[in-house]
Amino acid sequence: MNLLSSTLPPRHVALLGYGGLLPFIALALLLPFSLEYRPLWSVALVTYGAVILSFVGALHWGFAMTVQDLSAEQRRDRFIWSVIPALVAWAATLLPVFWGCLLLIVGFVVHYWQDRQLFRVISLPDWYLPMRLRLTSVASLCLLLGAVVMATHS
Repeated sequence: MNLLSSTLPPRHVALLGYGGLLPFIALALLLPFSLEYRPLWSVALVTYGAVILSFVGALHWGFAMTVQDLSAEQRRDRFIWSVIPALVAWAATLLPVFWGCLLLIVGFVVHYWQDRQLFRVISLPDWYLPMRLRLTSVASLCLLLGAVVMATHS
């Protein structure tokens, strides 16, 4: 089976990717119903979001190091871009939770846009962008829920 032509990710990739959404979902659902621990859950949500945004940024570092058909300029741009999500994520952890959640949403959406730009230049598996869209959407919705809960219950 050719991984570049399959629209379904390999099983282990799907389990790891979608399994990575579980903390987003659990924390977002705990926030509205756990008044006593809401400060902890909200910080945990932003912190987890920051870790994951940093991780997806690092994917572009890996692409810059390994993809053969990138021009020198494209390679440089991938290296530069790869550290920006980590900087955005770090800034999000320094902000109040409401603003941290919103900044992370922007980071995830912009990173997905960067993935789409990269997809036009290099060969990535057919499942990569659809999976990234689903992961970005769910993570962003959970962060949005966190921002709304913090805005309405603070």
